[in-house]
Amino acid sequence: MDRAELVAFVRRHGLAVVATRGPAGDAQTAEYGVAITDDAEFIFEISMHSQKYANIVGFPQVALVVGGSESVTVQSEGIADVPTDASRDRCLRVYFQQFPTGRERALEPDITHVRIRPRWVRLLDDRPGSFGIQEIQLEH
Repeated sequence: MDRAELVAFVRRHGLAVVATRGPAGDAQTAEYGVAITDDAEFIFEISMHSQKYANIVGFPQVALVVGGSESVTVQSEGIADVPTDASRDRCLRVYFQQFPTGRERALEPDITHVRIRPRWVRLLDDRPGSFGIQEIQLEH
């Protein structure tokens, strides 16, 4: 899997389970609609009043999984942040292409968008006759 194939896979699926570290150090997961930039940055919207947002602010190292319904998943770990300035505009354009109704939600004062810049991505293909694992390193 190369970067272009990763981007196509994530755009086709559009959902990810994001794992963060809670205030007591416990793992916490939630499912989000996710977009991806051509540079393999994952983008999702979040309420600034949510526990998940507090987790990301407190400890930005996160993990996520995309896919699964076809026995193929993309797994990744990276650093989450809230992009600003030109990065924010670029990320929002990508997010709104994937989720046009997100434009309305973005007007809410407690909604923001999180970017995950993965260090690596692993593709797991668990289908009969095609089992395989591929890992690619990503530098942002």
